[in-house]
Amino acid sequence: MGATLDDLLHALTRAVNTLADTDIRFAVAGGCAVYARGGPVSDHDVDLFIKPEDIGRARTALVRGGLRLSEPPEDWLTKAYAGETLVDLIFRPNYREVTDELLDRAEIMRIGPTIAPVISGADLMIDKLLVLDAHRLDLGPLLRIARDLREQVDWPLVREQTDQSPYARACLGLLAELHVIEEPTR
Repeated sequence: MGATLDDLLHALTRAVNTLADTDIRFAVAGGCAVYARGGPVSDHDVDLFIKPEDIGRARTALVRGGLRLSEPPEDWLTKAYAGETLVDLIFRPNYREVTDELLDRAEIMRIGPTIAPVISGADLMIDKLLVLDAHRLDLGPLLRIARDLREQVDWPLVREQTDQSPYARACLGLLAELHVIEEPTR
């Protein structure tokens, strides 16, 4: 069973408030970003994008804020827990570094009881599409997210940034066929 919305919002608020007291730049990503932008509720975890050079300081700040760290086997994120709720600090989502440019595109938004920078609709969809591979092809949730957020997304940018993935191209083609997004101009 996943975390409840209240669990996620509590963990998000603790992490956001802790990081907001530092000069560490971050942005809410993943399911909480989808929720902030009006999409479906997540029940998985809290994802925060942070530049690679800030991960050490972010880990230290979160420990001072009462979160507990966990050492993951992955080399693109670090994990912390607020109670039993997982907070992922992601610095290389889908093998793409978090940069100042990505963080500059984030928008300050309300997410439940807190306010935080949330990655742009385009960056959110790029991240979601680049997760697709031969073992992760459940398009149902992604189609709903795309439909719910379609007006907030720079679809030409998404196409450009995901063009190397046949899975992303197929999903974007399906979205166009379903008239969720416009066909690309040639």
